[in-house]
Amino acid sequence: MNALISVSDKTGVAEFAAALVALGFNLLSTGGTAKLLQDAGLPVTEVAEVTRFPEMLDGRVKTLHPAVHGGLLARRDLTAHMQALADHGIGTIDLVVINLYPFESTVAQPGCTLADAIENIDIGGPAMVRSAAKNWQHVAVLTDAAQYAPVLAELQAGGGQLSDKTRFGLAVAAFNRISNYDAAISDYLSAIDLSADHEGNAPTRGLFPAQSNGRFVKLQDLRYGENPHQQAAFYRDLYPAPGSLVTAQQLQGKELSYNNIADADAAWECVKQWSVPACVIVKHANPCGVAVGADALEAYQKAFKTDPTSAFGGIIAFNVPVDGAAAEAVSKQFVEVLMAPDFTPEALAVFQAKANVRVLRISLAGVRRDGASAWERGLNAIDVKRVGSGLLMQTADNHELTLAELKVVTKKAPTDHQLQDLLFAWNVAKFVKSNAIVFCQDGMTMGVGAGQMSRLDSARIASIKAGHAGLSLQGTAVASDAFFPFRDGLDVVIDQGATCVIQPGGSMRDQEVIDAADERGVAMVFSGVRHFRH
Repeated sequence: MNALISVSDKTGVAEFAAALVALGFNLLSTGGTAKLLQDAGLPVTEVAEVTRFPEMLDGRVKTLHPAVHGGLLARRDLTAHMQALADHGIGTIDLVVINLYPFESTVAQPGCTLADAIENIDIGGPAMVRSAAKNWQHVAVLTDAAQYAPVLAELQAGGGQLSDKTRFGLAVAAFNRISNYDAAISDYLSAIDLSADHEGNAPTRGLFPAQSNGRFVKLQDLRYGENPHQQAAFYRDLYPAPGSLVTAQQLQGKELSYNNIADADAAWECVKQWSVPACVIVKHANPCGVAVGADALEAYQKAFKTDPTSAFGGIIAFNVPVDGAAAEAVSKQFVEVLMAPDFTPEALAVFQAKANVRVLRISLAGVRRDGASAWERGLNAIDVKRVGSGLLMQTADNHELTLAELKVVTKKAPTDHQLQDLLFAWNVAKFVKSNAIVFCQDGMTMGVGAGQMSRLDSARIASIKAGHAGLSLQGTAVASDAFFPFRDGLDVVIDQGATCVIQPGGSMRDQEVIDAADERGVAMVFSGVRHFRH
């Protein structure tokens, strides 16, 4: 039995090769991998000895030869194939261990030049992987160090043989690896602008490549989609961002549904904004209660108070660990999904009595560190929306508004406390479906109006909800995700008790709305940023 080993990432390969030798495999290898195996005291034959042709062109050509690909592609069950190998003195290759030049990690480095990227495009590796995977009934192909241990265990148990199921699974993984590798190359090269000077420098790359290649891995099939007559599955990015929903560990509860996942993502992305203890309750993709507090319990109690009716059957997210006291409070309502960075043993014990509640742990370790990139903070760089036979792609709405960006446009300026409430309201409105109107006070939502065709109706619905919850809107701060096109919307929120307002500005009638605010004696600030969410 012959095994061909040629890897860029040499993690664990010497140990795996030694185990193959113990099972009776002969080792073939190339370049640096061959030297590593020789230094480890293993008997290894250089591929150049098999091909009777030296490596050339700085290693660009070494395995592209019939002596290699014939040994990979020959079907052992076809007499003509085996006779052709015998006629030309070619031996079979039964197991291949290959990982590819590190293209993805190379182009991810700041300052990577086009020349560096090109040199890290593997040619011979993918060709061997494809040959081996195509002939999976006779050849096993490993493309990841994580496969070494389970494959070795099966080889040892089976006298050096692998099952058809294992070889086929390895082949599928190999073709997936090649697909993702080629997609990464395509995405990178088709985003480069060669009209700009790039000699010796990192090339100019556009945000949106000429061809977009989605690279996603299926996490699970779902019972159904948005509705029972629809089929669905859940996928994650090939390289998921830390602190994102796809990294969650489900600790208990029923299988997540399509709608659970969509709503959970909305809640989790919203709650991650705050560095102080916060709780977000989501229903049908909209926050129906958001609050910050001294701890998880206080944040939950305030968030729940906003809209107890809508919170029924909702999705709840915390940005701090949930303790026993918070768990006891949450357990009194019907909750579909509960998310937090961690749970105390007391909290988990509370929910063991509610076996259907889906409890998810999502680590936020490192996500909030200073200087972290958007990806490191668990934020998407690009958002995608499917439309008929096409995609809409945009940079994600990751803008984080600061006090310094606010522009006071009225005669009356907001107090420091009002400014904090305005920022809080603004951060909530960012996650409410447009048209969005959000009343807040003391770090708590007081009324949320979402998804209406008219901003006036959103304002009215927010006040109606506050009334149903028994909350007064007197002295509240209000956020509008887009500008007030007329003064009527502003008048509605002031009539309900708002004393300060934040909005983007930018309307042709801005001055009319500013004058109305001055007339009514309220403070208003412009953010200069719009947050439509459709």
